[in-house]
Amino acid sequence: MFLSINPTVKIYAPKEGFGIYGSSLPSSFYRKDETLPSEMRYYSGVPPQIMKFGAAWRGANFELIDKTTEIAPGMTLIALVSDAPGTKELKELSLAVSTSEGLVLVVGCSHPGIEKIVEAAAAINPKIHLIAGGFHLVVAPDDVIAKAVAALKDTFRVESIAPGHCTGEPTFGSVEENFR
Repeated sequence: MFLSINPTVKIYAPKEGFGIYGSSLPSSFYRKDETLPSEMRYYSGVPPQIMKFGAAWRGANFELIDKTTEIAPGMTLIALVSDAPGTKELKELSLAVSTSEGLVLVVGCSHPGIEKIVEAAAAINPKIHLIAGGFHLVVAPDDVIAKAVAALKDTFRVESIAPGHCTGEPTFGSVEENFR
């Protein structure tokens, strides 16, 4: 595992109220019943003011990101939240890298919407050279696919696209047709 080679490497993850990358909540978030005996209560009835929860990899150096953040010169993490049914409130990070050709945008699953991610990237640099990753259109109907591909091509003038895992076969075809 990479952490055995470099245990202090910084790992960027979306900041969530409660998530696998480590989180904390005030103990006031849950209802308490002081009539219960201590052995039936969380923390034996004496919770810490701030409760800290574990992480995917104990001891890892996580930096939780909740807003678009430049992490190094020319490298920006774009933080967005999905408002789509099925992924509502899911937080996701995308990476925008400035190059001499324009931005290279690396996306994960694009749960917030590929158009919203590209719009946020265009605020950094309107010249989008390449988008690589999943577009979350694997079950999308043709009209939604056509709208997304048209926005990438005509609105944002994306130069190249390398669609990934959750893009969907019909979207692969539409990208191929429109980005030759």
